[in-house]
Amino acid sequence: MIMNSDADIVVIGAGPAGMAAATLAARSGARVTLLDEQDGPGGQIWRSITAASQARLQTLGPDYAAGLTPAQDFAQSGAEHIRRATVWQVTREGVVNYLNAGASSSIRAKRVILCSGAMERPFPIPGWTLPGVMTAGAAQILLKSADTVPTHPAVLAGCGPLLYLLAWQYVRAGVPIAAIIDTTDSSDYRRAMLHLPTALRAWPYLKKGLSLLRVLRQKKVPFFNGATDLKIEGDDAVRAIHFASGGKNHRLETELILLHQGVVPNTQFTWALRAPHSWDAAQLCWRPDTDELGRLAEVEQVLVAGDGRGIGGAGAASIQGRLAALAALQDVGLISSEKVRSQMDAARIELQAHMRIRPFLDALYRPKDANRIPADGVLVCRCEEVTAGAIRGFVKLGCTGPNQTKSFGRCGMGPCQGRLCGLTVTEVIAEARKTSPEDVGYYRIRPPIKPITLAELAATRDN
Repeated sequence: MIMNSDADIVVIGAGPAGMAAATLAARSGARVTLLDEQDGPGGQIWRSITAASQARLQTLGPDYAAGLTPAQDFAQSGAEHIRRATVWQVTREGVVNYLNAGASSSIRAKRVILCSGAMERPFPIPGWTLPGVMTAGAAQILLKSADTVPTHPAVLAGCGPLLYLLAWQYVRAGVPIAAIIDTTDSSDYRRAMLHLPTALRAWPYLKKGLSLLRVLRQKKVPFFNGATDLKIEGDDAVRAIHFASGGKNHRLETELILLHQGVVPNTQFTWALRAPHSWDAAQLCWRPDTDELGRLAEVEQVLVAGDGRGIGGAGAASIQGRLAALAALQDVGLISSEKVRSQMDAARIELQAHMRIRPFLDALYRPKDANRIPADGVLVCRCEEVTAGAIRGFVKLGCTGPNQTKSFGRCGMGPCQGRLCGLTVTEVIAEARKTSPEDVGYYRIRPPIKPITLAELAATRDN
C-alpha cells in the first residue's frame, strides 16, 4: 500500500490519553498525527466536548466539563488531527491503515501510541439482545452527542460507577427512572472493605460516588440491591425484567433496559499485533503487557496508554498518555533519557494517587459469575447467533480455546471480529474445561479490525 505521509508519532484515539500524548509530543517538536473516529476530540468520556452547549455541560456535570481544557490544549498543540478516521490495521513496523471519506489511507510512524480506551463488558443474560435493551454507555453517548434521552422511564441494571453516573445525569435532565437494579451485594461490600484504608487516601473519588447516590436517594429513585437471576422478558421487544432482591421475586414492566457491569480494555489492536497479554484476575479481563511507560512488550514501535492498557479512569489515562509520549520522544531521539527520568517521578506519584481507588472499586463492583458466564440458552456471539450451550458443546468435542470456536461454529467471525463476545467466550470455555482464562486464551485477531469494503480498499489514496 502506498504511503500518504510520514510522522514521528501517530496517536490512535482522541480521548484523555490520546489528547495528552499528542499535545505533549507536538509541543516537544515531534511531527504528530492523531487519528480518531469522531468529529471532535474527547473520546468516549468527553464525547462532543468542544460542541457542548452550556445546558449540556450543566446536565453532564463537572467531570464532563473537565474535558474542555485538554481539548483546547490539544487544538493549540500543532498536532495534525484527522477526524472521522477509522483505523483498521496497525503493523509491527509502524504503518497505520485507516478509512477516511470513503477511501483507505496509510501513514508510517516511527512510533505509534495506541489509545483505544475501554469498552463495556458484555452482559449476557436471557433477553439481552432484544430491541429495547442497550448498554448504559450507549445511552450516555446519545446524551453527550445529541442530547437524546429516553421518552419512557428506563430501568438501569447491573453494577459500577457509570450506572449511578448515568442515573444522576438523567435526574438532572428531568428524565424519570423506573428503577435501579443493583447486583452489588453484602459480600461485595465485605470484600471491598479490605481495600478501604487505601481508598480513603483517594477520598475525592469516594466523596463523588456518595454524592451521586445521595442525589438519587433524595429524588426517590427506586433501588433494588443485591439483585440476582436477571432475565429480560419479551418476544419482538422488551416487555419486562425479572429478578430477585430482598428475598422476593420481582417483575418490572418497561420498554427500555440499560445494562452495565463495568468496562474492560479494548485490546483488539494489541492482540492483532501478536503482543503478549495477561489475565487480570482483579478486573476479570485481558490487558497487554507493557513497561512502566507503556511500551508494548515484543513490539518495538508501539506503545499503549489509557484504559486500553488497564482500567484506571480519565485522570490516570491522561498521565499514561504523557508518559507514553515521553517514551516515544526518547525513542525517536527528540528528548534525552535524563529529561524523561526527571518528568517520570512526578508523573508516577500523580498516577499512584489516581490508582489508589481501583482495588476498592474492582472488589466492590466485581461482576457476578452468572452475569458473565451465561446459561446454555443465552446468546454469546450476537453476530453469528452462537449460544453458550453451543460453545460448551464445542468443548465436549475437543475445542480448547476461542480461536477453535470459529471452526466449530463461526463464533467471533461476524462484523465485530469477536470484540463483543471475546471475553465471554474465554470464560465459558474456561468454566467448561475447569481451567483458568489465561490457560484458555483469546481469539487470534486479524485485520481488518473494523469492517472495510473492497470499494474502500480499491479507493486507496496516493500522492
